[in-house]
Amino acid sequence: MFLTKFQVNPARRGARKLLSSPHAMHAAVRAAFAAAEDYEREDARTLWRLDTSGPATVHLYILSPGNPDLTHLVEQAGWPTTETWVTRAYDGLLGSLATGQQWAFRLTANPVHNGRKNADAKETQRFGYLREPEQIEWLERRAARNGFAVTAQHGLPNLRLHRRQTQSFKRGMGTVTLATVTYDGILDITDVDAFRQAMTRGIGHAKAYGCGLLTLAHVG
Repeated sequence: MFLTKFQVNPARRGARKLLSSPHAMHAAVRAAFAAAEDYEREDARTLWRLDTSGPATVHLYILSPGNPDLTHLVEQAGWPTTETWVTRAYDGLLGSLATGQQWAFRLTANPVHNGRKNADAKETQRFGYLREPEQIEWLERRAARNGFAVTAQHGLPNLRLHRRQTQSFKRGMGTVTLATVTYDGILDITDVDAFRQAMTRGIGHAKAYGCGLLTLAHVG
């Protein structure tokens, strides 16, 4: 596995198009892999996430089975004369994980539930959780099945929720609407095998659209 960091130049027209459409960004990420097995394998798939720190600083993170080539993104949405991208092997980190460890984490996710639009509807649909307590409860349920628990602080989950938004964008002839939120917090690994799978396969829905990538940092 490889983790790649790419700095987006928001002032460029191509970047603005990609930043406004997760569908377009998904296509750009997919184009970074010539071989299908570098993009997706049975045990791992490509995940991506946009992180912002101020309006002018945007980074694209890509976790992938193979090593990507982002030349097209540099030309379309990057800094061709000063910045390209940085890719590092990820297997060392995955191999060092163990049950009982504590990590700081970030996750952008699409917290949803299945329901019916009205009492007469025969089929269920996915509806986004929009309230913060519901989004926290969704993450805690997902954590339990993915080998970790959100650490408690003073009896409350050690979490900060930000970039809580609903996005609509075109996909073909239709429109996709996504409710997303970014979680920053502290976690404890409870089942290292399930946790590794969550890191390499992603968490929740809308993985093609920038959700599901869980990244770690040392606490403190």
